[in-house]
Amino acid sequence: MPLSPNLRGALFMIVAMVGFTLNDAITKFSSESMNMAQVMLVRGAFASLFVGLLAWRRGALANPAAMLQPMVATRVAGEAGATVSFLIALAHLPIANVSAVLQALPLAVTMGAALFFGEGVGWRRWLAIAIGFTGVLIIVRPGFEGFSVYSLLALTSVACCAVRDLATKRIPDAIPTMLVSAATALAMTVLGALLLSPMGGWTPMSGRATTLLALAAVLVLIGYQFIIMAMRSGDISFIAPFRYTALLWSILLGLVIFGDIPDAPMTVGAAIIIGSGLYALYRERVVGRQQPAAESAGPDMAPDGI
Repeated sequence: MPLSPNLRGALFMIVAMVGFTLNDAITKFSSESMNMAQVMLVRGAFASLFVGLLAWRRGALANPAAMLQPMVATRVAGEAGATVSFLIALAHLPIANVSAVLQALPLAVTMGAALFFGEGVGWRRWLAIAIGFTGVLIIVRPGFEGFSVYSLLALTSVACCAVRDLATKRIPDAIPTMLVSAATALAMTVLGALLLSPMGGWTPMSGRATTLLALAAVLVLIGYQFIIMAMRSGDISFIAPFRYTALLWSILLGLVIFGDIPDAPMTVGAAIIIGSGLYALYRERVVGRQQPAAESAGPDMAPDGI
């Protein structure tokens, strides 16, 4: 029996989250044998190659000067800050903790849209944002035993991702998405090269390590492909909540690969963030009935170097 469009879209979203989370796990594993700048450089080089070929085949590179458009440049800058802070946090914290903090991203984007773009956000969504960031504070635990400064880097990554996503909404429609992706991947590769020496220099790589980082780049592309398929399959209000399955995969991979067992504050904080995000998504659906679904309920993603 064929799946309904909503169930098919939900399945696609779950596959996308698996791709993104596996990419994170491979990146964290790679950080044990090389610094994060080298990870950025190698993974970014593969991503630039793959995305560049796709962009070329689709004719998206016809006007490379569009990469210098202000909103494209702002998006790339936001992605750069998000990627650096995310990767450093990922190297030092359990993958589930970083993933849990990043679940606050849709709330941060909603807040940014209200503060900087004047988009209407009612008191219910403001309350959801406040409660969601309370969940973040429970995970970060500032001033308490178990606090790690790297948790602040995960929060910094959320802020930079919000800048990236808000800038993306202002990129002119005439600029192809694949051109923006190619510009981002190339910029992350260059940034990795620039940070390589300050972060400790080049470490000789085995064929296995190189293959893993190439696989990480492929997994990101798979994640993006499936998230696009998900958004085009059914009702976004039904499909978007399945982005939170990323946290489940992060917990599972953290346990199996790294032996990380989530503690009580992380679990409680993550539950609060997800609950707040789902409620905010519901309210966006209520107030956004006259808006295109992609604008009122689209899922924002963590940094990935593309």
